[in-house]
Amino acid sequence: MKTPISPLELVRPESFEHALRLFAGTPSLTPIAGCTDVYVGLNFGTLKAQSFIDLWGLPELVGIEVVDDVLRFGGLTTHSELVASAEVQEWLPMLAAACREIGGVQIQNRGTLAGNIANGSPAGDTLPVLAVAEAVLVLAHQDGERRVPFNEFYTGYRATVLRPGELIRAIEVPRVDGKQWFRKVGTRAAQAISKIVIAGVRGPQPRIAVGSVAPTVVRLRQTETALAAGASDDDVVAAMMAEIKPIDDIRSTAEYRKTVAANLLRRFLAETA
Repeated sequence: MKTPISPLELVRPESFEHALRLFAGTPSLTPIAGCTDVYVGLNFGTLKAQSFIDLWGLPELVGIEVVDDVLRFGGLTTHSELVASAEVQEWLPMLAAACREIGGVQIQNRGTLAGNIANGSPAGDTLPVLAVAEAVLVLAHQDGERRVPFNEFYTGYRATVLRPGELIRAIEVPRVDGKQWFRKVGTRAAQAISKIVIAGVRGPQPRIAVGSVAPTVVRLRQTETALAAGASDDDVVAAMMAEIKPIDDIRSTAEYRKTVAANLLRRFLAETA
């Protein structure tokens, strides 16, 4: 009996090196691991990909460790593992907070950090955290690795600087100086896509990033500058309004998103003062 997945092809590499060779030889392969987004696309018939490479379980892509004062996650580290990690709780508690908001427990057990990044949705819950943490992505190819700052990774809606044959091997985060803060607003408390998601760091160099207000996650550079210069809360909020460009869509309206973003920013300013 034929099913919607009957025409699809799946390859399972024997090692990470094997995966890089396969992917370099056939860049049309779509990497999969937790599949929490891929299965949705297959179910609704919106996924164009026909050939997949299964990376789940490759040991080179998992694990959390501190190396040379940098917190490093393997690309396939799950949201549940990030929540449970003592290193994450110490270094990057706002990431643990974001991962708790992703879907339900089943999604958190399967969904991966690299998957959330590569999916490229501007509503991705971990993306504002990685933006203000100034994370660095380790991109691997059979010819070697390169490091790309997270804030330079996206070029447009679901578009990235990934080259053919490249995979997100790891995510690296230096120590974050300042008080960390994260909030998500969705239709309900769980299993909801973000209407607005925001992360911030209040320290010597304030950092603020927002999701669901533009084609990509937005690092609010002008807003940060205003806050660092001692501007009033009203002026800081005005700077944010000049930097975000939300739209009306099936989940919300642009006006609602602007209002909520402003309210969340005021809460950030109050709670981290």
